[in-house]
Amino acid sequence: MLKRLAALMIVFATMFGLQACSGSAPVSLLNYVNSYQGYQFSYPTGWVEVKVSGGPDVVFHDIINVTENVSVVVSPVAEGKTLEELGGPTEVGYKLSKSITEMAGDSRNVELINAQNIETDEGKIYYILEYLATTSEGQRHNLASAIVRRGQLFTFNASVPEARWKRLKNSITQSVASFSVY
Repeated sequence: MLKRLAALMIVFATMFGLQACSGSAPVSLLNYVNSYQGYQFSYPTGWVEVKVSGGPDVVFHDIINVTENVSVVVSPVAEGKTLEELGGPTEVGYKLSKSITEMAGDSRNVELINAQNIETDEGKIYYILEYLATTSEGQRHNLASAIVRRGQLFTFNASVPEARWKRLKNSITQSVASFSVY
């Protein structure tokens, strides 16, 4: 009996040790579906929806670290325009960074650090954009996913303080990757 207990303790210690060495905890995400607007995404467990009047379509933030958030903005585009016609990933990413700066109305500096084009199995094109924003409160790391569907630009944005980026990178990346417009 003692040998079995000791063996189980060694197995558990090894598993937790390997998890600690990997540097990332398992990700637990919840699903959100907006069937009216036609999009869905996953967001980290422990985050809650908040109402923002005149702002994004939906916002979720961490209940403890309220500056960690995900949101969806839906904006009209000219009828018949595709995402590619708005520009390539870098061009659209740059335009979105300028609109973020203008909307914030502060001395925010937003730098586009990565932009890529992703095509789904269904042939939908998404741009995945990565930003580093410097605000009066410090640096923030943002990931975004953008797609044009039904005459609208859907932008999913995830934003966390740079100091928490390493810890949240896995869950934020998975959240952005889960964004889907149908």
